[in-house]
Amino acid sequence: MVEQSELNTSWSMVTSAEELDRAADALAGGHGPIGVDAERASGYTYRSNAYLVQASRRGSGTFLFDPTEITDFSALSDAIGDEEWIFHAASQDLACLAEIGLVPSRIFDTELATRLLGFDRVGLGAVVERLLGISLKKAHSAADWSTRPLPESWLEYAALDVALLPDLRDAVAAELAEQEKEAIAFEEFEAVRTKAPKAPATEPWRKLAGGGRLSGQRSLAIARELWTARDSLARERDVAPGRLFPDASLIAAVKANPRSQGELAAMKAFHGRASRTELPRWWAAVLLGKTTDDLPNLRVPGEKPMPHHRGWAERHPEAAARLAAARAVVEAEAEARQVPIENLLTPDLLRRLAWQPPAEITADSVNSALADLGARPWQREATSTIIAAAFVEVA
Repeated sequence: MVEQSELNTSWSMVTSAEELDRAADALAGGHGPIGVDAERASGYTYRSNAYLVQASRRGSGTFLFDPTEITDFSALSDAIGDEEWIFHAASQDLACLAEIGLVPSRIFDTELATRLLGFDRVGLGAVVERLLGISLKKAHSAADWSTRPLPESWLEYAALDVALLPDLRDAVAAELAEQEKEAIAFEEFEAVRTKAPKAPATEPWRKLAGGGRLSGQRSLAIARELWTARDSLARERDVAPGRLFPDASLIAAVKANPRSQGELAAMKAFHGRASRTELPRWWAAVLLGKTTDDLPNLRVPGEKPMPHHRGWAERHPEAAARLAAARAVVEAEAEARQVPIENLLTPDLLRRLAWQPPAEITADSVNSALADLGARPWQREATSTIIAAAFVEVA
């Protein structure tokens, strides 16, 4: 086992347009796929911007780009845009890279690939240790990457992560070939690369953790106004809303229904960095929620949610029977293919199919229904026939 301290990883920091041009030329002159990574400040900042972008290629070296200093990444995009980019968990980085104009035409995702390979542990450290025999320290992954200047130890961590990706890609590709899973892996990679971003929620405040415990339109109105006030200040300060005060505090304040600013201030459950310093703002929101005539609906207008599957056995036995039968055959197929069941077919997709199956159950109709729900061709090929047979058996 090689320890991280034994590795000699060098990198170049890129903070200007001139340095970016030189780095782009160097990366264009290298060979093979390019390891790419991005560091954000999740949980610290309001926006999910990239605060560091890393790229490494054989024959080129490793480069760390500072998006807070560089406003135009077109030279880098032109240099590497047509090459394969290697990620470990691409879904976490693609959106923030697209915001600065970095959009790959092909990807290889070592994290997703190792899931398809059936690895028990798919974190970068675990996969690198298993396939490359290198022991990485766990550090800085959850750090506030908006910090400036970035500490040297953080930069070393960021450089090493991306520098190992080309070798890791080759090792993972060999495992995919051995298990004859290259085709499904590249199908999954492309699905991740081309996945459309989620449409913004029409009423995002309804996603409050614990919001389901609130009852009545007035309580929902107070929750909405508190959420809106917190979100507005968080956006203005570019800080994660939960760092002003957590969702649990917001829900506690709504349930307590304070009669004055003083009562709100006296609540121990209402805590957080800005729970007292911005108290007049929060009380104004509570007061608005108490008095507004614009009361929210108890549910999102037009929404007809699928009931929670745990209640199906009692209230919707036919759907429960379909779900149990389909889950059993999909689990068996996943085990036979040595693929996690959630990668073969997500639990939510399976539940939606069982809740609203085709009018006529055949392999073709199930295939079409799965396609409408977003299942990939290889997933449909693997499951359409067995799910159709399971549905027919319990009909």
